[in-house]
Amino acid sequence: MAKLTGSWAFLVGGSLLLAVSQSLQADTNLIIRAVIIAPPPCVINGGGTLDVPFGNNLQTSRVDGVNYRRNVPYTVTCSSPFSNALTLELKGTGAAFDGRVLATRKPDLGVKLFVNGGDWPLNTRVNFTHPNFPQVQAVPVKRAGSRLTGGAFDAAATLVVDYQ
Repeated sequence: MAKLTGSWAFLVGGSLLLAVSQSLQADTNLIIRAVIIAPPPCVINGGGTLDVPFGNNLQTSRVDGVNYRRNVPYTVTCSSPFSNALTLELKGTGAAFDGRVLATRKPDLGVKLFVNGGDWPLNTRVNFTHPNFPQVQAVPVKRAGSRLTGGAFDAAATLVVDYQ
């Protein structure tokens, strides 16, 4: 099964190379070189607050997840040009009636998000390539079967652009 030739033995059946000769030792230096790539320095909306203009004339009876859909006007400025893969995520607290939509101060009202026309569940990353930023939209939604009361509402979340 094994054939000895000189001071080496080869075990063919198990594909294992076995040295039978005297022990030899060699030393060499190992040099490792690397470049650490940090996330791109980007700023969202110039560092300011991002407001979605739903307006002042929303009727509680017309809030249905379709009416009052608005574009989310955001800008992203990166200090150095690159064309790498990035992610966009809206981090926030989900509504008690649906964790995929952003909670508001009104318990029966939330804000549903869309990215490039499709549903975008809260706290979910979306991949994109700079400088083609996704189009984001938001629409007020209510708990099924609830009756909304009038008054102002707001929600808070964090928009995050991250390097993949």
